[in-house]
Amino acid sequence: MACVAALSSSVAAAAAATTVGSSATRTSAAASASLALRRSLIHGNKVVLSSRRAESMRLNPLPIRAVSDDSTSDSSAQIQEFVEDLKAKWDATENKTTVGVYAGGALIALWLSSTIVGAINSVPLLPKIMELIGLGYTGWFVYRYLLFKSSRKELVEDIEELKGKITGAAKEVSE
Repeated sequence: MACVAALSSSVAAAAAATTVGSSATRTSAAASASLALRRSLIHGNKVVLSSRRAESMRLNPLPIRAVSDDSTSDSSAQIQEFVEDLKAKWDATENKTTVGVYAGGALIALWLSSTIVGAINSVPLLPKIMELIGLGYTGWFVYRYLLFKSSRKELVEDIEELKGKITGAAKEVSE
């Protein structure tokens, strides 16, 4: 118990050393606090507290070690399975030109939106106004859909309905 008190007093001395105005006093107080920390001993675990060790733990908190593992083979197998599944779905697609047109349109829309956002960002006051609009919309969305349990259920139902419309599952359920 006395050791813990000595440790807390040395920490208090180190904290006081940072508030002292004179650099010479601050240096000597910090050195004595550092020395007191190094000499402190926790009797229960017989662990010597060292500021050098604390600094090294701060710089390198986790030991890095190379380990041979099958996780890389698992991930490569998953990637290979994904690619094979993608090829099978592509082969099953009947209207490949429509898919290509949609993909090209999506890329063009992405490029166009990026260009528009870049142009808006170059106008001096407009980005801050857009941030305020986004913050206001976020606040409204949280109030409308996330704050109360009934509105969260409504949001989940709306999302499930939208997913059903996209995947076509809503037609299968209703028929």
